[in-house]
Amino acid sequence: MQSQAQFSISAGWTDQARRLLSPHCDERPGREPPSLLVIHNISLPPGLYGGGYIEKFFLAQLPIEEDPYFENIAQLRVSAHCLIARDGNLTQFVSFNERAWHAGDSEFCGREKCNDYSIGIELEGTDEEPYTRRQYLVLIELTKTLMMHYPGITKDRIVGHSDIAPERKTDPGPSFDWKIYKNGLTANA
Repeated sequence: MQSQAQFSISAGWTDQARRLLSPHCDERPGREPPSLLVIHNISLPPGLYGGGYIEKFFLAQLPIEEDPYFENIAQLRVSAHCLIARDGNLTQFVSFNERAWHAGDSEFCGREKCNDYSIGIELEGTDEEPYTRRQYLVLIELTKTLMMHYPGITKDRIVGHSDIAPERKTDPGPSFDWKIYKNGLTANA
């Protein structure tokens, strides 16, 4: 699978993304550069796409009156660096140089608090439904750019949320095709 977009990063932001600033972030301890990439999935309400609810959730603007599920999560302070929608549209909520609140209680290679040193990318989707070709293309291109800009992120330091929080999380789930994704990272590299 060949990606088509070319991404660039300046001051922690990619100009190829729509920018919405989440209040759910802070400075990385010691301003440590990112060295881990975490792939997630999200849909709001669960199993439904579109509607802008993911964006509203990350912006602390979730309208609890619009779905009963929202009452359960509206108080959570959650963000990700980026969201890749089903159609491949990319939104960035937090500078890559800052700490987004996406991983929660987590551990990678014996080191806890993955938010401190990771970048979180959300795919609009569920564990069960296949992701779209456009999502893979954008994710691959964004990942390549992140790996060039932040050399601590290597292929061995790209994980699913389920890998760093296995007792709590299952995303990106069995519907995520790691082979397509990892092969895409080496295509034209």
